[in-house]
Amino acid sequence: MSSFSKWLGAGLGFTLGGPIGAAVGFALGSFVDKFSIEEFKEAQTNYTSNSDRSFKNSSTQSGDFEISLLVLASIVIKADGKIDQRELDFVRAQFLNMYGKQRANNAFKLFNSIVKKQVSARQVCMQIRAHMPHAARLQLLHFLFGIAKADEFVSKNEVDEIRKIAGYLYINQNDYESIKAMFYDASDAAYKILEISKTANNSELKSAYRKMVKKYHPDKLQDLGNEHLKGAKEKFQNIQNAYEQIKRERGL
Repeated sequence: MSSFSKWLGAGLGFTLGGPIGAAVGFALGSFVDKFSIEEFKEAQTNYTSNSDRSFKNSSTQSGDFEISLLVLASIVIKADGKIDQRELDFVRAQFLNMYGKQRANNAFKLFNSIVKKQVSARQVCMQIRAHMPHAARLQLLHFLFGIAKADEFVSKNEVDEIRKIAGYLYINQNDYESIKAMFYDASDAAYKILEISKTANNSELKSAYRKMVKKYHPDKLQDLGNEHLKGAKEKFQNIQNAYEQIKRERGL
């Protein structure tokens, strides 16, 4: 078994089947040896036919989150009609930071092939939504905005695509606007991050902060492995920074 096959098979659960599995299978066909492709197809068959492990009830593994990132990133990165090298570099840098050189190389190799295939965002998100907890889906959205901002300009098409993905993932408008505000230097960004208006009183401010701390605490992503906690901590830090900024503005 090749090292690539070992990486691909490690930590995968629900992404072996459905539209995500189909996208990965397509990508494999462009660069992986026949033996590895057969292994992947066998894994798909075993996964979907195993009566003891229902597709509907399978849990999210670290590898599932990784593959979901790749597929959704491939959709967003093409939203403005072109593939920008800075966005590709951002994806690669993120994976190097999270997974280390060897695993990141494998992931990016797969990504470069997935990005060539047209994938239905709705179908992919329906699959993710059925198996991934809300906190992990919020982290996916945070990553996607990072990709869109990597070329220093978020196009309307990219924003529209991420908004659609958020809807498909059952992420509500307030959560969407909160994460989006983490990537913009607007005057009211801190308020949007905390999901409150500028008219909120100090008691409402403190209540909103406590609510957001609970929602975005990195401990909610512990099951996805340490490699995914850094992004969660960055998002959590944005919440704290927004709260501190508003307190300074109000002299609290």
